[in-house]
Amino acid sequence: MADSPPVLELRNISKFFGAVQALWNVKLELRAGEVHALVGENGAGKSTLVKTLAGAHQPDSGMLLLDGQEVVLSGPADAQAAGIAVIYQEPTLFPDLSVAENIFMGRQPLRGLRRIDAKAVRAKAAELFDRLGVPLDPDRPARGLSIADQQLVEIAKALAFDARILIMDEPTAALSGVEVERLFAVVRSLRESGTAMLFISHRFDEVFALCQRITVMRDGRWVSTDSADALTVDEMVRRMVGREVSALYPKIDAAVGEPRLEVRGLTRHGVFADVGFTVRAGEIVALAGLVGAGRSEVARAVFGVDRYDAGEVLVDGRRLPRGDTVAAIAAGLALVPEDRRQQGLVMEMSVEHNATLTRRWSLSRLGLLFGETEREAAQFWSARLQVKAARLTDPVSALSGGNQQKVVLAKWLSTDPRVLMVDEPTRGIDVGTKAEVHRLLSELAGQGVAVLMISSELPEVLGMADRVLVMHEGRLTADIPRKQADEETVMYAATGQGGTR
Repeated sequence: MADSPPVLELRNISKFFGAVQALWNVKLELRAGEVHALVGENGAGKSTLVKTLAGAHQPDSGMLLLDGQEVVLSGPADAQAAGIAVIYQEPTLFPDLSVAENIFMGRQPLRGLRRIDAKAVRAKAAELFDRLGVPLDPDRPARGLSIADQQLVEIAKALAFDARILIMDEPTAALSGVEVERLFAVVRSLRESGTAMLFISHRFDEVFALCQRITVMRDGRWVSTDSADALTVDEMVRRMVGREVSALYPKIDAAVGEPRLEVRGLTRHGVFADVGFTVRAGEIVALAGLVGAGRSEVARAVFGVDRYDAGEVLVDGRRLPRGDTVAAIAAGLALVPEDRRQQGLVMEMSVEHNATLTRRWSLSRLGLLFGETEREAAQFWSARLQVKAARLTDPVSALSGGNQQKVVLAKWLSTDPRVLMVDEPTRGIDVGTKAEVHRLLSELAGQGVAVLMISSELPEVLGMADRVLVMHEGRLTADIPRKQADEETVMYAATGQGGTR
């Protein structure tokens, strides 16, 4: 397909929002039977480009060509009619309708006097799922579907529209490894059938595993388009951020002090057993392992979100009561959860309200919280973490994923923690913001904070941790010092082979 003419082509597309330049002379070609990656930091212009292709934004200059003919997408209906479909990171289904009803919403087959043919709706939905090779029940309500299944429903919806061009915006950010593989199998089958696809992801291993060509953007501009075989991760990152990969892991050596967090014999039946470890002041300890190993569950139990059946947790030598998050916070524990949208933020609330949620009582006077006091605290932490928001009074849902992550960090750092537990701190954020988060964790360790970092990204684990704890099926299998840690050693332990090779 490399020599085939593009199905969709952007030529010198520019877009301004007032004085802000979102896109400048961007070019892109999508070909039938090809998965084309679009990579770049948050703010590189990827979202604006996707909305332009979806008809939500109209470019100020440049041309969009479909099968070699210039077209104008004056709205989402035009994009849909042109065969362009977008699968977003957060699916938008009607939860109380069935899967089949969601697929054909507004386009249901009719019979008789304009009555919906429910039987035909189910049959056509079943046919689409057979084509995708996924065993989804068309009559199943959308409520309760996993994110992975919701995305498959969105793909089926796109096929029902006869979409020839499929745009996938961070489709794997909330998926497990098994779910990712199932999605990739569907994407590969669509590629073989001739669909042109644009794949946007911060996960570089997925980009190289799935895509044939890679386009890099930076600061709203096109940087390069190359065959995936012609690029390395290091070169791609340099083009994205304009600096070396080593700068992504700014680890500062810190003096290691007394034990801050001690976990002894922690057990929750059926989830994890006999987990014990220590994190000292000034130390970054990574908790690694495969999905389902029990890492997040241990952190939640330590923090008091989940109860445990046996064992004890000590902070600065003092034992914490079980299942008591208030006592954990008072002792100096903080937990940045894996799911920032569901567990870390109140999406409808403002940035400043979210940033001060953990300190609302300490900021109040005589039981009353004054806006000025709250705003000053939010401004301090937003400035320190370089949160990019138009106004602190805007809802946090308006921020990019990386800036949302910074607000969650601000919320907990404002408590002046002695022990900071961060669960997948850089999931779904761009490489530039990752470097900022890593720098912050390193600075905190240098100030004497004990950091427990749960991460599924081995480069992050190896780049930032003083020690690596590895879990397999609910048990610790290795405690590896930084100098001895490498990918092979960690993976041996993560698969239950122990800490030696």
